[in-house]
Amino acid sequence: MSTIDATLPSTSLDQKFVETDVAIIGAGPCGLFAVFELGLLDLKCHVVDILDRPGGQCAELYPEKPIYDVPALPIVTGQELTDRLLEQIKPFNPVFHFNERIDALSREADGRFRLVSDGGMTLLAKVVVIAAGGGSFTPKRPPLDGIAGYEGSSVFYSVRRIETMRGHDIVIVGGGDSALDWTLNLQPVAKSLTLVHRRDDFRAAPHSVEKMRALVADGKVRLLIGQATTLEGADGKLSAVTIKTADGEESVPCTALLPFFGLTMKLGPVANWGLNLHENLIPVDTERFETSAPGIFAIGDINTYPGKLKLILSGFHEAALMAQAAQKIVYPNKKVVFQYTTSSSSLQKKLGVK
Repeated sequence: MSTIDATLPSTSLDQKFVETDVAIIGAGPCGLFAVFELGLLDLKCHVVDILDRPGGQCAELYPEKPIYDVPALPIVTGQELTDRLLEQIKPFNPVFHFNERIDALSREADGRFRLVSDGGMTLLAKVVVIAAGGGSFTPKRPPLDGIAGYEGSSVFYSVRRIETMRGHDIVIVGGGDSALDWTLNLQPVAKSLTLVHRRDDFRAAPHSVEKMRALVADGKVRLLIGQATTLEGADGKLSAVTIKTADGEESVPCTALLPFFGLTMKLGPVANWGLNLHENLIPVDTERFETSAPGIFAIGDINTYPGKLKLILSGFHEAALMAQAAQKIVYPNKKVVFQYTTSSSSLQKKLGVK
């Protein structure tokens, strides 16, 4: 189990047996906001994530990519949103367990859930919240001989920091939003940037395509219609990529290759927990966001229901309603009094603002 950075609002405990009110599987935006909503109701949370840091896919796949549809934040990156959520939940001292995958889930005789991780950790919780996004996403690897030997040093399937790409001869392969977004974001720092797509037709947002074509017209980005066929380099470091076009083959200088061929979703061990599933998603009700198993909830992209929108703001709404239902399970005899943070002195005290 990894130790969380001291700057984060919680600490990871190096122990193999933990008891808590709520176990949250997934430390993405929805899982983090669930900590806040549950904390307001005096529910203690342990958060488990297979990644080595909080933020989930939001921070892992597009940490520096702008997000425009989070309420009250006209523009925010995946990492900035993660940092703000961590700051917001700091008063509730959640415990994070990173580099851990929950492999098994079962119900105890007393009604609690036993969760066992691949690292041998056992969690006993009264409530389980699955906030695992779309499951485990794996980038699709291009069919290029020897590509595995360059991964992590010259071949990257995501960009965590734009600055690491400064001064590189960059080749981006793909025609979707990720390929176009990174073409626009990396062009200012690249020594050279070549975008490769098999056809002169793109699946990305029209305004992104327009910006890309403007950069091509200005000579700042090179666009090749074709396919990457061969990698050139040694000792894990690329020097060039061979591109096959209608006019023949060309060796393009390349020290950083970014293939964006999409992602493969794997639901993982969740599929074996006895929950009702629909097309690799977990059906829930829209009053409690509870699964087919009482006491197990699913929020965010992992769930499905009529009218579902896969938006971060939708996941936040789901977390709020889930928390109200979870409190009734953890404190069945406690009267639920709905309060507003703007006027409740008790809630403000919990938040450290009173």
